[in-house]
Amino acid sequence: MEKPTVPGTALKALVLTAVVAAVAYPLLAVVGTSFATQTDIIRSGGLVLWPDHPTLDAYRTIFSGGVVLRALLVSVLVTVAGTAASLLTTVGMAYGLSRRDVPFSRFILMTALFTMLFNPGIIPNFLLVKELGLYNTFASLVLPALVSAFNLVVLRSFFMNLPQELYDAAKVDGAGDFRVLARVVLPLSKAVIAVISLFYAVTYWNAFFNALLYLDDAEKWPLPMVLRTFVLQGRALEGSVAGEALAPQQAVQMAVLVIAVVPILLVYPFLQRYFTKGVLTGAVKG
Repeated sequence: MEKPTVPGTALKALVLTAVVAAVAYPLLAVVGTSFATQTDIIRSGGLVLWPDHPTLDAYRTIFSGGVVLRALLVSVLVTVAGTAASLLTTVGMAYGLSRRDVPFSRFILMTALFTMLFNPGIIPNFLLVKELGLYNTFASLVLPALVSAFNLVVLRSFFMNLPQELYDAAKVDGAGDFRVLARVVLPLSKAVIAVISLFYAVTYWNAFFNALLYLDDAEKWPLPMVLRTFVLQGRALEGSVAGEALAPQQAVQMAVLVIAVVPILLVYPFLQRYFTKGVLTGAVKG
């Protein structure tokens, strides 16, 4: 509670500036390089902060063949459907486990927590997905990650800390469990649900490893898999470029990276105000 000193304030400003610069520099370098020409890239030695001759050739190149656009649509579909399914399942489980009169609720909770400590491994997961007929389907990107034990615990803790009088009043008015959940619990849980929605959306948007394991058809690949092909393998997918390449390969790689990052950057500011409140309310009080 002491009054801030001038040296202390200056040090905080210096540290904050260094952190912002460390975050902003690679982001600006990626965006700048995506608009650069081959001459700009050679002159700067690789990464371009501000291209002297900005051009959209890299974006025209990656969208000309349709591979990136198709992967973008797949990622949007998987993210929207997966987030909705995960949120619906997690909210239902968390509400049921927060009620002490539900049979076997503690056993189910312990089973969910067990998955946080022990993972069966890649091969058992792959065999399970294959035996269930999910291999090479979009469902293989959603169902294995349908419920996160961490999100379940956070949401359950939040529900348990809501005043019991609210539940009792709703029951007296003749409301059933589904109506209590829809009319009483969910309107009071906007912050924590927004945070969990963001967690799930980021997970599905970055669904790279599951796609690598379970998708054999390149036409079903989400954007992270296409990004891997562009960036790590250093080449474009067949059919992604109509005719000759219009932009240097490094600019194309950075352009794909921009397309993969921008959607999350656009969504995050709308949910950021709920972030701290939602996590702390669901975790600390529990």
